[in-house]
Amino acid sequence: MFSSVFDSAAETLSASTVLLCTGVSVLFGLLTAVCYRFSAKRYTKNFVAALVFLPVLVQSVIMMVNGSLGAGVAVLGTFSLVRFRSAPGTAQEIAAVFGAMAIGIAAGMGQLAFAALLTAVVCILLLVLNKTPFGERNAQERILKLVIPETLDYTEVFDDLFAEYTKQAELESVKTVNMGSLYELRYTVKLQNNAHEKAFIDALRCRNGNLSIQLSRPISSVESL
Repeated sequence: MFSSVFDSAAETLSASTVLLCTGVSVLFGLLTAVCYRFSAKRYTKNFVAALVFLPVLVQSVIMMVNGSLGAGVAVLGTFSLVRFRSAPGTAQEIAAVFGAMAIGIAAGMGQLAFAALLTAVVCILLLVLNKTPFGERNAQERILKLVIPETLDYTEVFDDLFAEYTKQAELESVKTVNMGSLYELRYTVKLQNNAHEKAFIDALRCRNGNLSIQLSRPISSVESL
C-alpha cells in the first residue's frame, strides 16, 4: 500500500530525493509542533523547536545507516547516551518526542505517504485528547487535610459531615504533629454537586476546634512514564 520514493536499484541517494524527504520532515515536524502547542497546557519554546527539527535529524540518520549494520549499531549507542544526558520529561513530552522520531524514521526510509498518515494520527490524537475529558480526574474530587487534637477520636467524628457534603470520603493517612499532641488527617473526598465548600470547611472547623484545614484539588506530582 505504501511505497518508498527511493530507487531500490540505486546505490546513492539523489539530491532531489534527499531534498524532498527533508522538506517533508520539516513540514510534518512543524505540524506536530503546532498541534502540541494547542494540546499542551505548558510548554517551552525550546521543546517546541525540538519537535520541528527532530524528524529532520532522525530522517538524516536513517538515510545514512540504511543497509549498514555497523553504522546502525553505532547510532543505537549514540541514542542511548542521549537518554542519560537529558532531563526527564512529562509523559506527553515523551510521547511527542517518540511521535516526531517515528515521523523522521518513516521519512528517512522514503515512506512519505506513511509519514503523512502518521503525522495526521499524532496531531489528531494530541488535539482530541486535549479537548475531551478523557483521563481527567473527577471535577468534584478534593484532597482534605485537617488537624485535630489527640483527644478527638477521628474514626467516626466526621462521618455525619461527610454524609452531608460528600459523595465519598476515604481516609488516606494519619500522622502525629506538634510533639504528638495533634493528629494530621488526609482524606480523599468527592463533593456533592451542590455542596458549598465554605459551608463544609466551617462545619469541619466547628468539629476540630478551629485548627488547620486545607481543601485542595488533587495535583499529580508524577507525570513521567
